[in-house]
This record gives sequence, structure tokens and C-alpha cells, in this order.
Amino acid sequence: MSIGYTVTRLSITPVKGLLLHHPDSIDLAVHGVLGDRIFYLLDSTGRIQSCTGNPGLYGLRASYDADSRRLEITRRHDVLISRAVELAEVTETDMWGCRTIRSAIVADPVWSTFFSDIVGRPVQLLQALASAYDVHPVTMLGTASVQELARHAGLAQVDSRRFRMLMEFSGGEPHVEDSWDDKLLEIGNAVLRVGGPVKRCAAVTRAPDSGAVDLQTIRLIASYRGRQTSALGIGAHFGVYADVVEPGTVSVGDTLTVCADG
Repeated sequence: MSIGYTVTRLSITPVKGLLLHHPDSIDLAVHGVLGDRIFYLLDSTGRIQSCTGNPGLYGLRASYDADSRRLEITRRHDVLISRAVELAEVTETDMWGCRTIRSAIVADPVWSTFFSDIVGRPVQLLQALASAYDVHPVTMLGTASVQELARHAGLAQVDSRRFRMLMEFSGGEPHVEDSWDDKLLEIGNAVLRVGGPVKRCAAVTRAPDSGAVDLQTIRLIASYRGRQTSALGIGAHFGVYADVVEPGTVSVGDTLTVCADG
């Protein structure tokens, strides 16, 4: 009997590291979700800044209208900044040693000042010409894997939003996604090919809304899964990457099919 897998949640954000949006559907292109993680922060050393070491970013939500090029940042119901984005020179950014992306520096210095005040040191806002994903454009995680982590933590549940995965699905055994390496998946009218495991960073120890460290997540994962190698080095793995083979639309409630000849 075949196992049924179903998409349960989708998570995107216009600005890398800010609060996630959970749309009903996403449009997947080869370079990732249209409009997802197209803006990011870079410090004076050229290192990408996200929520991992910047708890001040928690609680900030970004919205972006591509037609008007207006980017807006809010906290709860308060609009903190809302301005059109004008771009300056094009540059290249190293994404954790895995790939290089072309981006344009946001010209208006108000944006850099705003985010520098938030994180407490000079940073610059850039817009990726495609998408500023880390290793592969898609990340995936099974709800059974999260439930298994909660069991090892002695908790009734763990909020899976802390893992900031593009796609979550139900069905199957814990960590079944680890067995899909190099397999093709049909989801909606898109086709994906599963890549390697996702190495977790300290961001997963923080509550997704407040940024407070509330769970020793990496230690828990390593305690029952050990540490393995990945594209980002040796570490605690949770979830998998995937590439887009055939672009298409994926929606919450779609069936995920693992192709036998993947």
C-alpha cells in the first residue's frame, strides 16, 4: 500500500530572516519561489546577516509589492518603515561558500540605517536578482520528524516554524524525507529532485515569534540523530533540500508523490 503525503504548510518571506508568511499557494521557478527571500542584509565584512545572530530581527514582518517596488516593515500592527526600493550597483555575494549570487545594493541609505539600528552594527540591504536561498531553492520537512523531536524533548509539541522550511508535509515515518535523496517528487504541477540534508544553525533554538532561546534544538537533534556531513559541513541535520526540475504551482493540501524511478 502506498503512503500518502500531503503539503501542510508553506513559508516564505521577502526579507531573509524576518517573520514568515504562510500563503495557500506558491509559484516555484528554477531559482525558487517568486518573491521569496529576495532581500537580505550584508555586514561590513561581506557576511550575510539573518535571524541566527540577530534577535532584533524577530517580530519584524516584511511585505513587498513588486509593481510599485514598495517594501514595508511592520512590528505587530505598527508600520516601522515603508518606502519604494531603488537599486544601485550590481555586486556578488558569497552564500556560505555554496554558491555566488548576483544582487543589487539598495540605494536609499535610510534602509541601511534602519536595519543597522535594529541589529546594532552597520549592515546594508541588497536585493537578489533571483533569490537569496542558501544551498538549494527548496527546503522540506515532515511533520512526523517534528513530532519525533518533540518526543525526545519530552514536549507535547515543537513549533515547526522555527526551522523556517519552505514546505512542510504530513505522512510517513519520522525523517522519511532523508530516504528521498536524489528522488523525484511530484507536488501540484511541479517536479522536484531531493538533494542533501539541511544542517541546522542556532536560529532553531529560538522561538519563532519572540526570538527567545527556548529549546536546545541542535543538541536534541544530535542526541538521537548524531552529526553527519552536508554541503555546509558536519552538523545536526533536520529536513532536506530540493531543486526544481519542472516549475509549477504548489498549494497547501496538494498530494506529494515520490516517483519510483526518481
